[in-house]
Amino acid sequence: MDSRPHTGIPGTTLFDGEQARKGYALNRMCFSFNEEANRQAFVADEEGYMRRYGLNEEQADAIRARDVLQLMAAGGNVYYLAKFAGIFKLDMQDIGAQQTGLTKDQFQARLRAADHA
Repeated sequence: MDSRPHTGIPGTTLFDGEQARKGYALNRMCFSFNEEANRQAFVADEEGYMRRYGLNEEQADAIRARDVLQLMAAGGNVYYLAKFAGIFKLDMQDIGAQQTGLTKDQFQARLRAADHA
């Protein structure tokens, strides 16, 4: 039996030591996006930039799909992934919509409804 805390939350990827090791290259690449020159280099040549950081195929496929949930499953840490999402003008509501399987408009409507409940 797994004794790690929070492992039984359906649909949740626990970012633990194993995920940190798995996502090291991905998170390192996303951290590089703190610098504008690196964001520009990524946009100019995504494939070359991913190779430069040694992303595996699962991570590269998730980057190509712009799928933050896939990136989290591939070892991505949400704080680093926010740097990646920002390149494409995605915000936390876009990510929340992905997490819930809703469109952004539907997700925003859900947030407004909860505000008035």
